[in-house]
Amino acid sequence: MAIARAILEMGMGNDLHGKDYTKAAVRAVKDAMHHSSLHFLKSFDLDRNSIIIHVKIGVQDPKSVNMDEIKKIIPFENAQIQVEEGGLDVVDEEMDDALVIASAAVEVMLPILNA
Repeated sequence: MAIARAILEMGMGNDLHGKDYTKAAVRAVKDAMHHSSLHFLKSFDLDRNSIIIHVKIGVQDPKSVNMDEIKKIIPFENAQIQVEEGGLDVVDEEMDDALVIASAAVEVMLPILNA
């Protein structure tokens, strides 16, 4: 089945204290998802199982992101999640603390009918 990108949204999330990359990543994905509404899917009578969601997240420590926490917030079964190095850590050496910033891109891929 051929697919095409129907929606691309970007988001940003952070964790102010604690250097929790998962928390920042979840917030970034939620931010991206809240920029769109997928009500049109019902209008076109598309099967939810034919919709693929690509999620790409950037943080400074990709291995520390709990993928299960990301999957929990995506309302579609066919979610493909990729975490890579990106985002930003803002270190406060005086306070021995860091602000963690994550970036996310969420793509909604739909089947191309009659392709």
